[in-house]
Amino acid sequence: MGSTDLRSAPPTAPALRAPLTVPALRARKVIGGAEPLVMVTAYDAPGARIADEAGVDLILVGDSVAMVVLGYDDTLSVTVDDIAHHVAAVARPKPRPLIVGDMPWMSYHVSVEDTVRNAARLVRAGAEAVKLEGGRKRLPMVEALIDAEIPVMGHLGLTPQSVHAMGGFRVQGRTTEAARSLVQDAKALAHAGCFSIVLEGVPAEVAAIVTDSIDVPTIGIGAGPGCDGQVLVFHDLLGIEDRVAPKFVRRYASLKEDAVAAVSAFAGDVRARRFPGETESYHLSGEVAETLGLYGSGGARG
Repeated sequence: MGSTDLRSAPPTAPALRAPLTVPALRARKVIGGAEPLVMVTAYDAPGARIADEAGVDLILVGDSVAMVVLGYDDTLSVTVDDIAHHVAAVARPKPRPLIVGDMPWMSYHVSVEDTVRNAARLVRAGAEAVKLEGGRKRLPMVEALIDAEIPVMGHLGLTPQSVHAMGGFRVQGRTTEAARSLVQDAKALAHAGCFSIVLEGVPAEVAAIVTDSIDVPTIGIGAGPGCDGQVLVFHDLLGIEDRVAPKFVRRYASLKEDAVAAVSAFAGDVRARRFPGETESYHLSGEVAETLGLYGSGGARG
């Protein structure tokens, strides 16, 4: 794995950080001297603990759970119930990173009332903020959430919930008109009160323009190094999911490969009767074994 192979010399884990609040995060602009933000997805308690101990700033309970955990081909089949279930699992270990719950497809598209009600379910499950996709046409939903005192993270560029309208998972903002529209969308979301905006699948130059145009942080995924932070899907960066490798993914481990080898070794030990051995087995005391008449039969050994 070259320079990203961490197995031979694992680095010291980052020091645990104080919890990051929404107001503090809103001010984290790299241009102002802030350290770039780090966000990863997580969908359960072990993932939350790993993200916490690694020192990340935000955990996104993403609708990507559909593809990397639940086996769907896209994100459109995930429901509010699904996201709330996974948010609750992430929240139970009380991780330090800010927990952001992804609002799934059709949870904020029908009405303002539905949007607030569905976001409240995620907050009750443990989310400290919610994320939704789309630009200026989502302003009524964003404003209603802000009015309900629910922090909102925006999401522009390649918005996976619009995969059919976009004609597939395609890079956005490549034309002059599209780039300008993206900047206007970002400005509108920031003005409406979004505390940060995810930029996905856009040219690095466009992402940098957007980042310089708004006073809230941008978090990139496939948007180049000019954003105020970066996010990757947990299963992608750890190599648990190895079927699809978008250009923007960098794998820092090969956990699926290691897991397959480990389970294969276990299966081999079972079939060869090497597992369980003495150290993995319990035995009766000699007195009980004698009472049961097991001595001499090979059924117990003190």
